[in-house]
Amino acid sequence: MTYQPIKLLAACAALAAIVFATPLSAQTSTGDIMRSLKPATPPAGATGLTRSLNVAPANPKAEAEKQVVNKLRTRSISIEPVGAPPTAEERVEIAAIAKDKPAIDLEILFEYNSDIVGPKAVPALVQLGNALAHPDFKGTVFLINGHTDAAGSPDYNLGLSQRRAQAVRRVLIEQYKIAPDTLIPTGFGKEQLKVPHDPLSGANRRVQIVNTTVTAGR
Repeated sequence: MTYQPIKLLAACAALAAIVFATPLSAQTSTGDIMRSLKPATPPAGATGLTRSLNVAPANPKAEAEKQVVNKLRTRSISIEPVGAPPTAEERVEIAAIAKDKPAIDLEILFEYNSDIVGPKAVPALVQLGNALAHPDFKGTVFLINGHTDAAGSPDYNLGLSQRRAQAVRRVLIEQYKIAPDTLIPTGFGKEQLKVPHDPLSGANRRVQIVNTTVTAGR
């Protein structure tokens, strides 16, 4: 079963000659994204004692992360969140959550200095939308973290990466009907270079999708 919306699917086919200059086999697939975002399965028997006592295990770190995620979710109740990018303190909190959670970096292509979702971004967004719309992820809260390379000023890159993260989020909501409060967009600008020894590398221009392992409403 696929979850491709007609609009993006049609656009993808019509623009194939342009978009798929790179062989399709080289693109990250829906299955790749799903495997990367699924939490690791706990070892067999790891929770047996807890279940027998009917007591939830104490996990202060997980509870603290959940509070941060739920605080950020309150800003993400519509298609277009209102306000500035998260504060520097909040970005530190978000980065800490993302550090040990299931995640994947995607190259979602935008035109130079643009936050408009154009033809080049369609293939990656189709695969991402199919993955996040899968029933296995229903209600799961995801971070959409935008990153740039080191060219340009910190403030400009921060704003651009935030707008691009919000553009990705908007497509996922409008085309794939994913609940707005389960998608948290965050721009990091050039604060977290993936290839710090090559600050202008294209690998630094990426969108990181992170499974917070928090479920909306719980």
